[in-house]
Amino acid sequence: METVNIQDLIGAGVHFGCRVSRWNPKMAPYIHGRRNLIHIIDLRQTLRGMVRAQNVLYHMAAEGAQILWVGTKRQVKGVIQEAGQRTGMPVVIERWIGGTLTNFSVIRSRLRRLEELETQEEDGTFQALSKKEVSSLRREKRKITRNLGGIREMGGIPGAMVVIDPAREAKAVREARKMGVAVIGLLDTDCNPELVDIVIPGNDDALKSVRLLVEKLASAVEEGAANARMSAATMGDAERSDEAVPVSDEPRPTRGQRVPRSMIKSAAADAVPAAEDAEEAPAGEALALAEPTEASDSAESSSEAGGEEASPDPQVDEGEAQPSSDSSVAAASPSDGQAT
Repeated sequence: METVNIQDLIGAGVHFGCRVSRWNPKMAPYIHGRRNLIHIIDLRQTLRGMVRAQNVLYHMAAEGAQILWVGTKRQVKGVIQEAGQRTGMPVVIERWIGGTLTNFSVIRSRLRRLEELETQEEDGTFQALSKKEVSSLRREKRKITRNLGGIREMGGIPGAMVVIDPAREAKAVREARKMGVAVIGLLDTDCNPELVDIVIPGNDDALKSVRLLVEKLASAVEEGAANARMSAATMGDAERSDEAVPVSDEPRPTRGQRVPRSMIKSAAADAVPAAEDAEEAPAGEALALAEPTEASDSAESSSEAGGEEASPDPQVDEGEAQPSSDSSVAAASPSDGQAT
């Protein structure tokens, strides 16, 4: 996201404020000094405001929120119109209609009336009316288009509003604050900075100054909107890939039941010590498990060799079975004796 530099601000005359007699004392923190009875704006404050405004507009556009551009001054109408067309956002370049935000339902009804008039003009309904009726309907259409044509595509309350000269657009700022809309204002030294959320002190009368600042803000909105479109395309591809996976007819009890990641991590952590214990088990335990098997084999062989001398009682005393197991262990490990 490209930011403006001091040289560009000076070249565009952003640092020129209003006359000293017209200043607002609340703008004192944003004023560097005065020269020839004209206040000089502190461009460091302008840079801070621009960086904050660009970040806010970028994130709002990335989330899919709309940005409303407001500027009804004669010299800035063209700049605001270009910014709206460039970013695809609603604009207000004529007078602010009271209730545009606070009474948006009525505004939508007037826009529906505009669509109805356009449909009647296209399908030939006007041809069946008298000239006076047609003239009246066309005059109504021009009036609605002039006042509400810029916000025709605004589907709801915008996420933020960029205002040129909030002192002139007091109604728009008041409605935005009432509806909880973030207000980004380009203020001269005769404005009240407490009425806006993000202050961009600068010359709001010169066309070159306004064009420079608005273009930088529009670039931030464009980047955020491009990021939103890219994210939407990625989500769409992911959904299509999920739908393309064939689903078998076999029952899957766990389908649609995801195991929480915390449970997976805890299960993996519990499995690691068990695996380490199994790998580090001493060989003596394996020998201990094998000894009863060897003892039983030797006992069976001895019983088969002396079957005639064996007692009819199949039970063997513990005292007699113990020597055989000792002898079998000794016979099973002759190498140990030789090694010692």
